[in-house]
Amino acid sequence: MTTTVPQFEELFAPSHWRTVDFLADLHLHPGDLATWAAWQRYLDTTPADAVFMLGDLFEVWVGDDALAEPDSFEAQGAAVLHAAAQRRALFFMAGNRDFLLGSAFAQQCGLHILSDPTVLQWQQQRLLLSHGDALCLDDVAYQRFRAVARNRAWQQQFLAQPLAERRAQARHLRQESEAHKQSGTFYADVDAAAAIVWLEAAKAHTLIHGHTHRPAEHTLAPDLSRIVLSDWDLAAQPARAQVLRLDAHGLHRIALV
Repeated sequence: MTTTVPQFEELFAPSHWRTVDFLADLHLHPGDLATWAAWQRYLDTTPADAVFMLGDLFEVWVGDDALAEPDSFEAQGAAVLHAAAQRRALFFMAGNRDFLLGSAFAQQCGLHILSDPTVLQWQQQRLLLSHGDALCLDDVAYQRFRAVARNRAWQQQFLAQPLAERRAQARHLRQESEAHKQSGTFYADVDAAAAIVWLEAAKAHTLIHGHTHRPAEHTLAPDLSRIVLSDWDLAAQPARAQVLRLDAHGLHRIALV
């Protein structure tokens, strides 16, 4: 597939920020209370002035109207984020699982919604932030689905279904996802050439993304790199829960378990 150069929104970090955290791919859902507890504990204790959640915070998002159910998983998540937003700036970028998370949820929680991609201007650095799925060009079937699912008409049609029906579809998708994990299915990685095109167009040197669940640092070209965020899975052996922290010492990974 050819590389499409998107519009890059820019966010300028306030001068008082000293520490920024990046995380992605927690895939929070009611059946994983350990990861939920680690996430809540992290938000209560992080020293970060700002937290950037770069997609797939939730395993699936069926619509903001789920917040109307006071004891729902979605309402509980909103309460955790609302409490954290009283202490630090919270930013959210949609992933391939929670792209239906909307403005109603963001307003209730105090989240700032980011476009994908966004350039973060931090002091003298320009960091390109993305969930990463749009750069996995070899996954042709997913890219076709993504083009359809990000269409407003498709989303309106999906959200017009009864909430119970959407929840049933979400459970089915979760089961399919687990089956794919168990089968050892190969997932496409970020296309290096496309990542370089994005970085050069954004006048940035570092791409930070999630989606692939392959935490690593890659040199793409002289002075160009991409850093892949870890997913969170407290049931894995060994358990995984990391944030990428940016402070006066640069970028470094923090293991929470």
